[in-house]
Amino acid sequence: MSQYEPVIGLEVHCQLKTKTKIFSSDPYQYGAQANTLAGPVTLGLPGALPVLNESVMEMALTAALALDCEINRHTRFDRKHYFYPDLPKGYQISQYDRPYAINGKVTFRKKDAEKDTMIRIHRIHMEEDAGKLLHGQG
Repeated sequence: MSQYEPVIGLEVHCQLKTKTKIFSSDPYQYGAQANTLAGPVTLGLPGALPVLNESVMEMALTAALALDCEINRHTRFDRKHYFYPDLPKGYQISQYDRPYAINGKVTFRKKDAEKDTMIRIHRIHMEEDAGKLLHGQG
């Protein structure tokens, strides 16, 4: 038998069902026509400041508590700069260095198992997702 143990890590994204976007009062509507719901904050216009959507924070905290995470007293959002056609302002607001929740777990028992299985949750963080490109068939 090998001295190595395979470890598999997953990055899971969850889309929250909100009426407005995470950092602006712009409405959110799945499947809306491209660029029709993009206000000053979404576009990153000068002077437009992001404000965290309270319902996003409530849903995020609920998820963290359900996953038995430690809630950090201090958290921070940063600008992650990259250029991609679906990101009009050239950066994404994200929590990387200081996520709001860490060290969670999900515990369950497999059918016919004698002991529980535990899956560690390293971190939960919030970030905006400006949109996505849909490419038609060529």
